[in-house]
Amino acid sequence: MALIGTYEARLLRPETAAGAGGLAVLLVLLDAATGLGAAGWLAGAVFTVGVWTLLTRALHRSWPPRPFGPANTVTLLRTTLVGGVTALVAESFASGPRTTALVALTAVALVLDAVDGQVARRTGTESALGARFDMEADAFLILVLSVHVALSQGPWVLAIGAMRYVFVAAARTLPWLNGPLPPSTARKTVAALQGVVLLAAATGLLPPVAARLLVLAALAALVWSFGRDIRGLWYVGARGGAPATGTFRHRSAVVRGRADERV
Repeated sequence: MALIGTYEARLLRPETAAGAGGLAVLLVLLDAATGLGAAGWLAGAVFTVGVWTLLTRALHRSWPPRPFGPANTVTLLRTTLVGGVTALVAESFASGPRTTALVALTAVALVLDAVDGQVARRTGTESALGARFDMEADAFLILVLSVHVALSQGPWVLAIGAMRYVFVAAARTLPWLNGPLPPSTARKTVAALQGVVLLAAATGLLPPVAARLLVLAALAALVWSFGRDIRGLWYVGARGGAPATGTFRHRSAVVRGRADERV
């Protein structure tokens, strides 16, 4: 009985329950405003269960235990918006895009991405869990947006959303890819650029050629950023060489708001 009680308590974390409830409310509002069909509801439900499960597990594995905190609350709100974007993108395959709602939710999510880091630093609540939570929310939003933009620009856009996940998969077989990355303003700028560019392309307000060139430029910048980091990791990890001047000279600290690590 004690084991069952512990398991139920783990499932009933107030933070994750609040997030799941918030996304359910958002899906109802989106249904009333745009008419979500089965595809949208299914995608939203799967997203809710996935986030609930992964976040609950991460909270119970984090040590030492600490309050959820205001910064993670902001990230949870942003994750709820990402769930709404996911539902809208899934529904676009079944019954056409809901551009206005998608753009509105994405814009707010991107703005909040700059807020949670500031909240963490001002309240002294930076944590490895918070950095990872923030990064995963960012990565999934970019993945979903790339799927949406790929409908009009072509499947090559999916490379933007998939690149980080390919990197993570490769790191499982190439241990040197798990090496630490130093803080990099260029990396942060390129990462932030992806969401802004994909949002601009998603609005449909840009001429097709301009949208294509803009997304291509964002993809090129992302390839450069990953290539630069992979080269540095290979030099230090695979070759066992000394860190290059000005690059990979120290282990990075995990900074709340955007982790300075790929994985």
